[in-house]
Amino acid sequence: MPAAMRTDALDYDLPPDLIAAAPAEPRDSARLMVIRRDNGDVAHHHVRDLPDLGVLQPGDLMVVNQTRVLPAHFHATRADTGGRVSALFLQHDPQHRWTLLLESRGKPQPGERLTLDASASLELLKHTGPGEWLAQLHGPDDTFAVLQRVGQTPLPPYIRKQRKHLGQPEVTPEDAQRYNTVFARQPGSVAAPTAGLHFTPALLDRLDARGLRRAAVTLNVGVGTFAPVRTETLEDHDLHAEQIDVPPAAVDALRQARADQHRILAVGTTTVRALESLPDPIAPYAGPTRLFITPDTPFTFRFTDALLTNFHLPRSTLLALVAALPGVGVERLLDWYRFAVEQRYRFYSYGDAMLIV
Repeated sequence: MPAAMRTDALDYDLPPDLIAAAPAEPRDSARLMVIRRDNGDVAHHHVRDLPDLGVLQPGDLMVVNQTRVLPAHFHATRADTGGRVSALFLQHDPQHRWTLLLESRGKPQPGERLTLDASASLELLKHTGPGEWLAQLHGPDDTFAVLQRVGQTPLPPYIRKQRKHLGQPEVTPEDAQRYNTVFARQPGSVAAPTAGLHFTPALLDRLDARGLRRAAVTLNVGVGTFAPVRTETLEDHDLHAEQIDVPPAAVDALRQARADQHRILAVGTTTVRALESLPDPIAPYAGPTRLFITPDTPFTFRFTDALLTNFHLPRSTLLALVAALPGVGVERLLDWYRFAVEQRYRFYSYGDAMLIV
């Protein structure tokens, strides 16, 4: 039995100034590194060039994640002490109980109240993990209405840190739009499916005109996607469950693509996880997934012939997924990342992209 893969095998060096503090403007002007797995050729383009590269053919299917990012980052006041806490909403249940991550200088206790605004508060119920709490929402409004009032765009810490270093506001009103895709429909994520951020309505129209088919799935991005891997090996990492919804229309499109022998392009690693979580034989599915794809465990990709993806953090589950693609592997992927660094590509959520075909 092969030894478990060490997490530090997914490490690489990145100059801090290559962490993108803002998205490309317009969206599709982001750079695009196009990689052909069969011969290792690498070419440099922009996302707007996608319809003209010759790698996508009429009838090919592009699948996107249509989740919408919630204004999930908020501040609250500890009712007993008046102290301020910073929090990230993760999910809620039908009883209006929130799962959230708390940052506080003090030590919150079960039973404490956190005041959100004049009509909403949270009662801490129990500590469920490092920084993680289960809390009961109190007030007349539902979760989404409360977050719209008190929350802001949950930009990743590395973007906020980079902006602070540059003397810029950590979050701006424009982020509410730019940290969502133009095809976002289903609210529920606390981080963006970042590969989809590069598309504009005009680019989608050009892809349609080239005969590319399109389908949409939903994976509500949560802590399972962006939590860092802190264990020494990948197999010891506990990947949180995330909710997916692959509707009948998407399943029909997948079946048609396979029947017609056309390729399937997954836009983003979250789309890959949603597609590859489908039952066999294929059928619509809505529910949780804990699918953890790693390079050290054999995995058969059924619905991912090509992948458009951003450049991911080292030691992350997303980097592991990309390395697991047939013909990629850890060494080859990290070589491409080193080349991207040399070519001054911009990294992470607001950064540039790579297309692996």
